[in-house]
Amino acid sequence: MSEPLPPTDWLTLPEVAERLELTISKVNQMVRDHTLLAVRRDGVKRVPAELVANHTVLKHLPGVLTLLRDAGYNDEEALRWLYEADDTLPGVPAVALGTHRATEVKRRAQALGF
Repeated sequence: MSEPLPPTDWLTLPEVAERLELTISKVNQMVRDHTLLAVRRDGVKRVPAELVANHTVLKHLPGVLTLLRDAGYNDEEALRWLYEADDTLPGVPAVALGTHRATEVKRRAQALGF
């Protein structure tokens, strides 16, 4: 397995709240509900910027996070899976979620549970 590519940019939870035009409480709830992925970096919870596009969370992200959680992945492992380089997509699953390849990303996440 190759080393995952890091997210190109990170957003703090207040930045996500501003981008999504939500309260910080709602963003925290999304993280607790696993509809948004946040991990600690330098002691601060951060979200990969690619997962938040056009004032919304990527459409297929909550479903993929559920599939990864069902397969036993914690948040750090889910982040690693989302940013694992995959030449067959091409790129990384996190970026592919925002394209016509989202169905393929979901199919691969679902296969992890078997």
